[in-house]
Amino acid sequence: MTSPTPSTRQSAGPVSPAGAAEAVRVTGVERIFPGAKGSSVTALTGIDLVVSGGEFVSLIGPSGCGKSTLLRLIADLDEPTAGDIRVFGETARAARIGRSYGIAFQQAGLLPWRTVAANIELPLQLHGVDKAARRARVDELVELVGLGDFAQHYPDQLSGGMQQRVAIARALAERPRLLLMDEPFGALDEMTRERMQTELLRIRAETGAAVVFVTHSIPEAVYLSDRVVVMSPRPGRITDEIDVRLGAAAERGEDLREAESFFAGVTAVREALHGPAAAPATGGARGVDLR
Repeated sequence: MTSPTPSTRQSAGPVSPAGAAEAVRVTGVERIFPGAKGSSVTALTGIDLVVSGGEFVSLIGPSGCGKSTLLRLIADLDEPTAGDIRVFGETARAARIGRSYGIAFQQAGLLPWRTVAANIELPLQLHGVDKAARRARVDELVELVGLGDFAQHYPDQLSGGMQQRVAIARALAERPRLLLMDEPFGALDEMTRERMQTELLRIRAETGAAVVFVTHSIPEAVYLSDRVVVMSPRPGRITDEIDVRLGAAAERGEDLREAESFFAGVTAVREALHGPAAAPATGGARGVDLR
C-alpha cells in the first residue's frame, strides 16, 4: 500500500473552510486543575480549534491527554482557566442554556423506570414542550435510530448498542446543530461498535449536525470523520490535524473498511500519533487525499 502524501496548509490560528458557518471556535484555551499541597496539573494548553457547521471532527490521543476535558469545556460542564470558547458565535454557557448542542457519553445513562420513548422524551418534557409535540418528535426519533418496534421497552430489555441508540436519540431530541460525543461506543463489542458507527453516519447525514467525537480508536476516527485532531500526552496540545476525505457521510458504507483509502487514513493518523514528537499545530491541517 502506498503511504498517503500529505499537503500542509498553514495559518496564524484556527481556520474554518471558506463559506462554512462555525459550530465551535476554541481560542488559546488552557485548563489547569489544582493538585495536592498547592501543586497544579495542566490538562490542556494552547488549544486552538475550529469545527465548521456540519463537520465531523474526532479528537484522538493517549489516555489523560485532555480529550474529554476539552469536550466538557465546549459543553460548559467545566470552565477554562484561560482562553475563549464560542459555540455558534455564543459563549459556551449561552449555548448550553440555549440548548444548541446535544451530548452523549460512554454510558447511555438511561432512566431504568422509563421506557425508550419516555427516555427520549425527557429533555422535551423538562423544557415544557407540549405533549402532542413531544409525542410527534419521539415518533420521528425512534424511527431515525431504528427502534420503532421498541418504543415501549425498558432499558434492561435492550442490548448495549440499542441503549446507545436511545441515548443518541435523546441527545437529538431538541434538534441541536451540534452533537458532542465522549467515547459513546467504547463499552461495546467490536461487531456492535462497527454497526453503531455506520448508524451514526446515517443519522449525521439525515440531521446535518456537526459532531465533536472523542475516541481512542484510530479506525473509528478515520471511518467517521471529516477531520481527525491529534493530541499530545499531558499537557494536552493539538499536535496534528488530518483531513480525511473519504466522501460524504451518506456515501460511506461497510465496504469502506476494506478500501485502500481507509487503510491510508489509518496509517496517516497512526503516524501522527506515534511518530516523532510534533510541534504544536498552528491551525493548519495535513490534507490526506483518500478519495
